[in-house]
Amino acid sequence: MARIAVIGAGMGAMAAAARLAVAGHRVAVYERTETYGGAVRRFERDGFGFDTGPGLLPLPAVYRDLFIKTGKEPLEACVELVQVDPSARHVFADGTEVRLPNASRAGVVTALDEALGAGTGGRWGDFLVRAREAWDRTRRPLLEEPLWPNWQVLAEREPYPAVPHKRLLRTRRAGTLAEVGAWELRDPRLVALLESHALAYGLDPRETPASAAVLPYLEHAFGIWYVRGGIRELARAVYERCVARKVEFGFGAEVLAVLEKDGRAAGLELADGSVVEADFVVSGVAPGVLDRLVRGTAPRGEGEGEIAPQRESASRLTVLLALRGARPEGTAHRTVVHAEDREAELDALFGTAGGMAARATVTVLRPDDPALVPDAGHEAITVTSTVPAQPDRSWAESEVFARHAEDLITVAERAVPDLRDRLLWHEVRTPADIAQETGAEGGAVPAPALAATQGRLLHPSNSTAVSGLFTVGGWSHPGGGLPHAGMSGALVAGLIVEGPEFRGSQ
Repeated sequence: MARIAVIGAGMGAMAAAARLAVAGHRVAVYERTETYGGAVRRFERDGFGFDTGPGLLPLPAVYRDLFIKTGKEPLEACVELVQVDPSARHVFADGTEVRLPNASRAGVVTALDEALGAGTGGRWGDFLVRAREAWDRTRRPLLEEPLWPNWQVLAEREPYPAVPHKRLLRTRRAGTLAEVGAWELRDPRLVALLESHALAYGLDPRETPASAAVLPYLEHAFGIWYVRGGIRELARAVYERCVARKVEFGFGAEVLAVLEKDGRAAGLELADGSVVEADFVVSGVAPGVLDRLVRGTAPRGEGEGEIAPQRESASRLTVLLALRGARPEGTAHRTVVHAEDREAELDALFGTAGGMAARATVTVLRPDDPALVPDAGHEAITVTSTVPAQPDRSWAESEVFARHAEDLITVAERAVPDLRDRLLWHEVRTPADIAQETGAEGGAVPAPALAATQGRLLHPSNSTAVSGLFTVGGWSHPGGGLPHAGMSGALVAGLIVEGPEFRGSQ
């Protein structure tokens, strides 16, 4: 039985802790804040409740597997999962709308043809077939296996089978998501639909590789789910599973340093002056935080060479809206309101100035959940938009976010026409709040790992240059997002239990 110290109580860290405890190890988690969940938090006021992190769950099989492997009670015995249908309502710049059925290719094709015109559904359906091929090629090495030592193979090869396109008398294949949209989908609304999946993770579709086609495919193939009571309930269930497996938690326990002995991780030094001895250390914190904790060493993934540095990450601005009046019957759970000028939005977000577009793409979540409202005569709505992370800016610019929040509310009125008439109050959650909860510099939010682009969108290996020190969560392989966090927990547990020869679940 090994002693394992885990830094942070995020979703990936707790997933690793539960699996390691079941394997017979003594596991203790040290979290600097007063609660678990990392970015998966809840805000409550006047009987209203809101998820302040992810609001929906793709690929629930990851957490089903976690609960199967760590106890007798399955996931569905601990939380209530609800399949969201339609998976999304999209409101485009020209005013057209479409509701996309959940996990139904035929239904999506029909809905697009009826809403956007004959042939649009077929083009999207053909794209999904190619996206599936990219998924099949990358699923294991990017999600289910530790990062390959020769990760350059993933970095150099584009797995998306793009359709040849004649351009300037030359035949080319799409290398970016924007080119996939322009050359293969050929409708600005389909392009907006495609690019919104990258934008949601803070990725510029003009630079994001074509392999990002796996992001809409993942939603299409496995569906989108809601956890009754909010995604925070999933964090609660994982925490309780850890406790049931005898994982110890220390909250308000700030880690000052990872201790080493003979070149190997040997424990932690805490802010209260105490020392924790450990045979293995699992870090669930952001890279900059870990670099400060490992004295004199910047841990990197093992392998031949170093992973190319990622571009500056984006963050999120979230506006929580408390409304009088009941949620209308038939309301879509999720509505994406697309920017009126996508190019201007991308220039504002990803240009050198790193600003915020006045009329950005926003996601409006309207859960049908009595647990989140004081009574049936009220509604809780969450509005979210991608904004630049703020590593070099003063948090005193809160008035900038307040003004931008008003812009988001104005955009959201395209999805909820009577919004301002019903509005009781609103709360703004900025990158500063994300930074406070997760420790990520500037409130950055990690994106999932993607192939190609010379490794720019890969994440460092779960193993590090310090023997016995492993990384878990969105900032390590396989990257950001709730499913990816759960997968990273499985990978770290496998590497500790089975050793470096571990090659993932079969």
